[in-house]
Amino acid sequence: MKVTTLFLLVATAIVVLSASASAKNIICYFASWTVYRPGNGKFDVEDIDTSLCTHIMFGFIGINYEGTIRIIDPWESDDDGLRGFTRFTDLAATNPNLKVLVSLGGWNEGPANFSAVAADPAKRKILTEDILNFLEVHKFDGLDLDWEYPGIRNGSDLEHDPADFIELLKELKTALYPRGYLLSAAVSGGVANMDIAYDVPLVSALLDIINVMVYDFHGAFEDFVGHTSPLAASSRDDEGNATLNVKAGIQHWIDRGADPTKVNLGVGTYGRSFTLADEDNAELYAPVLGGGKAGPYTRQEGVLGYNEICELHSDWDYIWDDEQQVPHRVSGDQWVGYDDEKSLALKVEYAKEMGLGGMMVWAFDTDDFRGICGNGPYPLLNTIKKTLDN
Repeated sequence: MKVTTLFLLVATAIVVLSASASAKNIICYFASWTVYRPGNGKFDVEDIDTSLCTHIMFGFIGINYEGTIRIIDPWESDDDGLRGFTRFTDLAATNPNLKVLVSLGGWNEGPANFSAVAADPAKRKILTEDILNFLEVHKFDGLDLDWEYPGIRNGSDLEHDPADFIELLKELKTALYPRGYLLSAAVSGGVANMDIAYDVPLVSALLDIINVMVYDFHGAFEDFVGHTSPLAASSRDDEGNATLNVKAGIQHWIDRGADPTKVNLGVGTYGRSFTLADEDNAELYAPVLGGGKAGPYTRQEGVLGYNEICELHSDWDYIWDDEQQVPHRVSGDQWVGYDDEKSLALKVEYAKEMGLGGMMVWAFDTDDFRGICGNGPYPLLNTIKKTLDN
């Protein structure tokens, strides 16, 4: 009976979604903690341009071991403080076609509580009921699940997480769909991770939206230079790195059974930076001492927002990689790989060629949202929208 009911729910969802299949998604994430950034890096709900996105995601709420959800920053989010949830969902009034979702999880949330809850039917029930109440109270249009990642990282249950992830999706779908709520997930774009974490045909059947994070392939967590999100492979890649690129990740999702119209190609509006071990060796896979120097807004070694790169580092040498089809900049011992308007346009064209649902963007706050660099506000998001619409 449960199988029959689930089939009917999924089949009905496919029919409803097909009516808007021709419209391409632009899924945009809001990182709520950016309200605390200094100077021109400070980003709040009112800085969101809702004309550039079809869906906006509030990141994040947390998950407790018992199965309840957790407000990560009550002062920023709740109505007793800055009213972040309310101001965010109020944005729906500015664009009648906009869908407003809340994202559960994120990298910093870790996998342990997800594993515990997904494995326990009683805890799954608690989570589902808590989510339904949250969505109703705060007037969100759906839930985005950002479990990074089933069966991967410390705290995961390699043996059971992938199957438990499916059970969690089934319960959420059964509860959300009859009430008109969307169910989305942010998933890994790494081929090796994918093979461990996901039963792709079932994931695809149960989700309305699949946001594939084909970025963060390389970074300061490694001891060599690598671009965060190459579109294609490099002739310098060894066997272990040859699939760490956008085309390989997206193709693997499709090859394993994902519905392309549900898949959104994820991009980042920030770069991954390094401090080179030798200034005279800035090639791919050159040894590094660690992450690059922190920027004034993101304030994290190994990361620079596009807004920081274009505003503060436009005098660094610009190099375009013809194989990987992405840029990087170098100055002395500093190296940063990122996406610009040119590389993003190529990624959008690839998404169109593959018949994907659209694009996903992490995040608003590191685009040049103030237009300081001379190409108007949100040059990256505008490039994505313009290329997708053409």
